[in-house]
Amino acid sequence: MDEAAELLEGELRAGQQESADLDTEGAWLAFLRFGRRLFDVSDTPDADGLLFQYGTYAFDGPATFMLDLARQFEITDSDGNHDHYVQVHCELRYEPAPALETLGSFHSWFFHGAGDDLAEWAEKLSARAAWITIRTLRPADIKVYQEQV
Repeated sequence: MDEAAELLEGELRAGQQESADLDTEGAWLAFLRFGRRLFDVSDTPDADGLLFQYGTYAFDGPATFMLDLARQFEITDSDGNHDHYVQVHCELRYEPAPALETLGSFHSWFFHGAGDDLAEWAEKLSARAAWITIRTLRPADIKVYQEQV
């Protein structure tokens, strides 16, 4: 897990000259490749999760439409009890556009240990009407970072 952010960055760079060449769908496909990688995590159903979320937020400046593709790992203590989570984010930010503002907000989780199928989850998200609006857009900025929560 210590190298998870670097692995995600590697997937984003695969086949790209620069991150500026990456559109939303390319970032999504890179995130899914990253999401297929298995990590050594605790044996609980929510120890390794993928999050797809979007909305217009003003976390650190003016309100901006963001698509956040995140992976969350549960970290346990020496007794196997929950200690904290580590999240690896691929945050895509877009220039203001009325079509994006009307999308509202949405989030969906997938957990490797829950018995669901990753391809089915991804297909359902790709079939959403909002995806048609954002899939071909080029983000103004792509930020990959890791945080403890």
